[in-house]
Parts: sequence; C-alpha cells; structure tokens
Amino acid sequence: MKLTLDCVSTGQIFSLPQSSMLAYLLSKANISYVDMPLEALVCEQHHLTPVPDYPIAAIAAAEDGLDVGGAYWLRADPVHLVLQRDSFSLSEPCPLSVSREHGQAMILSLNQHFEQDGLKFCIGNSDAWYLYLAQPPQIKTALPAMAMGKNIAHFMPQGADASPWVAYLNEVQMLLHGHAANVAREQVGDIVVNSVWLSGGGVMPERLNIQVGFDYIVAHHVFYQELARRSGAVYQEMSTTLQDTISKLTQQSSVRLQLAQEMLLEDDTFQTLVDGLQTRKITQLVINLACYEKTLVAKVKPIDLYKFWRKSKPMSVYLA
Repeated sequence: MKLTLDCVSTGQIFSLPQSSMLAYLLSKANISYVDMPLEALVCEQHHLTPVPDYPIAAIAAAEDGLDVGGAYWLRADPVHLVLQRDSFSLSEPCPLSVSREHGQAMILSLNQHFEQDGLKFCIGNSDAWYLYLAQPPQIKTALPAMAMGKNIAHFMPQGADASPWVAYLNEVQMLLHGHAANVAREQVGDIVVNSVWLSGGGVMPERLNIQVGFDYIVAHHVFYQELARRSGAVYQEMSTTLQDTISKLTQQSSVRLQLAQEMLLEDDTFQTLVDGLQTRKITQLVINLACYEKTLVAKVKPIDLYKFWRKSKPMSVYLA
C-alpha cells in the first residue's frame, strides 16, 4: 500500500526533540519542498483549478449540509487577530473552535448587519462558517496558512472589489468586539473571535472524470469527504487507531490519510508508520507536512530505513 499522509503542523512541532520518530523518519526520507500551502497542494492533486481561488468553500459546504447550488461560497473562518506594535497578525489555531450556540449568536449579528449588502453567513453541520454570495465578487483571497503569524495587511482580499471587502472585514471586527458570545468565551478562558478569515472562494466546480490515484481517503473533514465523492474513492473517518486503520487497508493500492494535529505530536504515530514500512504493509510512505506557505514532501520506502548513515536532525532544520 502506498500511504500519503497529510499533516497540518503548528508551531508546537518545532519543540519535538531530535530523537522523535518523526525526525527519524525524515532523516531517512527523500525530501523536497513545494512552494504552496498543503491545502493548495491537495487541491492540485485533485485537479482543482484556482479561479482565482481554489473552490474549497463550495466543495466543503456541499458535504456540510448546505445547498450550494450555483452560488459563490467563501470560508469565513472564526479567527483571533493579535495586535503587534504597528499591525495585526493571524494567530493559531485557525479556525478557532466555537460552540454551536456562540457561533449562531455571532452569525445572527453578522447577517443582520450585512443583509443589505447581500452577504449571508452560514454554519455547516460541522460548525464550520461559510459566506454565501449570489454573485461572484472580483477578489482573490489568501489561504490562512499563508498569513499565519504575519502582518495581515499583506494578505487582505485583492482585486477590483478589494476596497469594499476590506471595509466589510473592518465592520466584522467592530461587530464582534464586545459581542455577548465573546464575553461568555472570555469568562471561561477561551480565545475571543475578533474577526473572520475569508478564503477558498468559488462556485461548485464540475466533476471531472479524472483518476486522482487514491482508492481510499481517510480523514475527519468535510472537504476530504467531498473530494472522495468527486474522485470515486471510498471515504471513511478514522474512528480507530492508526495501526488498526493501516492493517485494514493493506490490500488497497493507494490511501490518502489526513492526520489530526494532535497525532502529529505523538511518537506512537510515527512508530506505527515505521513498523508498517518494516513489515512492508506500507510499500511507500509520502508525508505532506504543512509548513505554512510551503509544504515539505517526504518520501520513504522500506529500503530507506537501512540508510543507517543518515542521522536525525532537529526539526528546525527540516522546517526552516
């Protein structure tokens, strides 16, 4: 089985010791770097074209209980912006985890304010936030990974309609400031939602009869679920351990697996992958490790584990 692992990293990955199993696997791998965020790489591998955004929102919303129709959709992720000395930066995590109750309260306020502008915010079954528009706006947005920890002024919507959209975002920030739902979040120590991040805009693209090379997609996100549907792959959520998942899928030719962030920091995760390579249940492992605006692609075959002269290095060496 060829196993492709999509890993969304956070700043915590830099704290992994040089002796970690992830560092060990990377030391044996053939490593390359792709100059695009992981989300963009996944879109490219599934033959999605940016026009000018990758239509991530419409694809996700279709599997998230929303009637996408022929409308234009954007992700409107709830986020927290941090005030720096003379700018704001986008902080992790993105999106923030927001309860259904608080999310509905904020969305209600946003929709009441923006109704006359034709903006309609929605919440999917997964609690993800979206923005519905009857007509496509003339803007290009940036995926959140591009802007993480940076001055957001460089990643605001671009294009002919950029000015009103930047103004909309300023109004969103004013509406959310002091919102009752945010007051409740602060009282229990949760990070306040002080803005939304717009990205992944587009209409639902037509299905293409093109094979993407994956028999199975194992994930925990509606975007991957709809990608599986579009490509004819079997989709399943990872409801068991990684070891059990690998054992059950060894007869498959090629599997794409979305790794949860918390599993990325666990040594047992990568020990399981090493074991799979050693027993040849995994004939090739491809690790797509998100590094904000770029993606580290590490390819490992069973024979690579015998390259004893390759020693582990600090994670900062790989992620620099």
